[in-house]
Amino acid sequence: MNTIIQNILVVIAIVLALAFIVKKFFWKTTKSKKACGGDDGCGCH
Repeated sequence: MNTIIQNILVVIAIVLALAFIVKKFFWKTTKSKKACGGDDGCGCH
């Protein structure tokens, strides 16, 4: 019984780690250039 629980926890940990890596490095969100980063003088830099 303990082996089954350990295997389930290991699989969950691996899935969470892979999801974190994918979100961190490969899931690029497009940032709005209009909000801040252009020459609109927003004063955020």
